Amino acid sequence: MFGKRPTFGGGAPQKPAASGGAAEARPAAQAQAPAKAAPAQPSAPMPVETRRSDEYYVTKSMIFGALIEAIDLAQLAKLDPEAAREEIRDIVNEIISIKNVVMSISEQEELLDDICNDVLGYGPLEPLLARDDIADIMVNGALKTYIEVSGKIQLTSIRFRDNAQLMNICQRIVSQVGRRVDEASPICDARLADGSRVNVIAPPLAIDGPALTIRKFRKDKLTLDQLQRFGAISEAGGELLKIIGRVRCNTLISGGTGSGKTTLLNCLTNYIDADERIITCEDAAELQLQQPHVVRLETRPPNLEGSGQVTMRDLVKNCLRMRPERIIVGEVRGPEAFDLLQAMNTGHDGSMGTLHANSPREALSRLESMITMGGFSLPSRTIREMIVSSVDVIVQAARLRDGSRRITHVTEVMGLEGEVIITQDLLVYDIAGEDANGRLIGRHRSTGVGKPRFWERARYYGEEERLGAALDAGEVGVD
Repeated sequence: MFGKRPTFGGGAPQKPAASGGAAEARPAAQAQAPAKAAPAQPSAPMPVETRRSDEYYVTKSMIFGALIEAIDLAQLAKLDPEAAREEIRDIVNEIISIKNVVMSISEQEELLDDICNDVLGYGPLEPLLARDDIADIMVNGALKTYIEVSGKIQLTSIRFRDNAQLMNICQRIVSQVGRRVDEASPICDARLADGSRVNVIAPPLAIDGPALTIRKFRKDKLTLDQLQRFGAISEAGGELLKIIGRVRCNTLISGGTGSGKTTLLNCLTNYIDADERIITCEDAAELQLQQPHVVRLETRPPNLEGSGQVTMRDLVKNCLRMRPERIIVGEVRGPEAFDLLQAMNTGHDGSMGTLHANSPREALSRLESMITMGGFSLPSRTIREMIVSSVDVIVQAARLRDGSRRITHVTEVMGLEGEVIITQDLLVYDIAGEDANGRLIGRHRSTGVGKPRFWERARYYGEEERLGAALDAGEVGVD
């Protein structure tokens, strides 16, 4: 038997018919409810304490404690999630009857879902994780949880019992990818099963309780065509990016935090031929490539003894021994920049990566700085020559002040004149003003370049006509 129900006395009390019926219908409805409810008021911030009182959390803690005494966790682990959820619901219904807890049917259903989420999932985070309109979840201690919707941050009514419950959920998340977070190792990067990126910083570094940040991935993967419909890039600009991905230009995607760099990198990889061998290197595996021949690599932090660490540079260097055709680095942030440039310059055309910078020119400066910080004692001119011979195109993404995300520049690296790297914009985004709702109005336009530097590469792949047509069609209307 799964539960140790005799601890509550004799036979199981009868549950009300309405409750039992709701229990059967709930699992199917539960998955849909958050997604349907989310768009109703996308911009209205949710208050912290309007839905649930302190008495609710006291009652929940009492029932949760009784549940832990009543169930056999070893047996629970053997059941599939749906069966385990139903068994927990049955036991919680018994506890409510035995303890004479007075609750309405709707309150009881809410409590049952909360407790099931605590035992089997990520507790109060489950309804937020189920919503596909949320880009980020930011938990600042047990009592405050914020979300980002449509580029704007909102306060929610989600709260945890205490910091201990929040810390347990953080441990549950990071342990699934073989990592840990505790006082000895209070900072951790991890990921959820769907690829969502997770960062945890725990006490004593986080003074007011654990801080958990989740960068959610959409369940439906965005494409360049969808980005065109959203206004992130014009139709001609989207065609230009497709050609860049197809003809194996070495590409860097630059942008600030939350500007959509990883999403854009995913979109560009859709235009890689299916017969190419691709190797990805990431701190926390986020990329969702659809090609059949993909090898995914992930860094590893040091163990308790401080050994066993595998850095991004280790992964990039090892890639060169794995016969890659394209190397994709999720984020370039350190000395691995040198190894990525070396790879781009030695036959691995079409390699890609992202980095934090606010303009294409700044991206090149940051690339040079990262190589210098890696301890390479090379003259500045040598580093810049390496950058010029390796990087073909920089795509700049930005999150504007109205919360929208736009591709603001498609820039190619032309060469070196003296000590200065020369760049050339192929496509730029001009802001013309804003409408009555505060939404920025602008347009993507071609800069009039007839033949970019990678024209011969496009000719080699038979794409020169498409490239010329995309550049000619670069003058577009208002987005």
